[in-house]
Amino acid sequence: MSLVRLAVWGDPISHSKSPILHAAAYRALGLDWVYERRQVNTESFKAEMAGLDTNWRGLSLTMPLKEEAFRAATIRDRHSELTGAVNTLVFGDVVHGFNTDVGGIVDALRDNGIQALTAVRILGAGATAASALVAAWQLGARQIDIRARRPEGAVEIQTLGERLGVEVSVSAYQSALSPVDVTIATLPSGTTLDAEIAASLASSGGALFDAAYAPWPSALASVWHDGQVISGIAMLFNQAVRQVRAFVHADPERELEDEARVRDEMHAALSGDIRAE
Repeated sequence: MSLVRLAVWGDPISHSKSPILHAAAYRALGLDWVYERRQVNTESFKAEMAGLDTNWRGLSLTMPLKEEAFRAATIRDRHSELTGAVNTLVFGDVVHGFNTDVGGIVDALRDNGIQALTAVRILGAGATAASALVAAWQLGARQIDIRARRPEGAVEIQTLGERLGVEVSVSAYQSALSPVDVTIATLPSGTTLDAEIAASLASSGGALFDAAYAPWPSALASVWHDGQVISGIAMLFNQAVRQVRAFVHADPERELEDEARVRDEMHAALSGDIRAE
């Protein structure tokens, strides 16, 4: 029997917890699949892709490769087409591209009791911010406040909001703030905002969902004293479940056999790794 291979690619990649989650899932499913990590940047992506043989079932992609993966996919799901980002490639007769980040954010918020939204603030304007906007829209939000260091760089995400029928405003961090239900931070790990700006965001930002998880608590989570705080680990876990579905069924919406048990095994493995740090 040929070895089935999978991996997560990105740069940097040593911090990724995806191998722990995926290994636990395939053990629980009784699949002898190998899931690795590999440091790959945008310049080396095409050459690395060309070097994969038929043993490869698929790839998970993290920054800065989601746009590269989008271009590499032959067929893309709706979330990928909306966001211009792919974080999951499944190989076969054609290359299928999926964006499981959107579903991962929706699942993470719902798991933490947030079932519906009206107004949302998103910090950042990159690929994860686009996924956050689509997730917020799916949960009912029709007012999105984007905060970015360079508001002029948020044109694409503002256009996405318009396509979805969402009212999107784009401002610098220091601009006046209105209250929102949830703040979704999509800033790079380790980002520290000016103390006055962070305090202002926290005072009007509702619950905080921070896509970052290492280090934790993030600088922003540390000052979010009055509202609920949700770590990016929740998104990581849920998007990984959807990736496993994609690798097994070529469909991130189709549940796994005995999925509750698989999720328990993945959660136990992740919790054990976090305690060991």
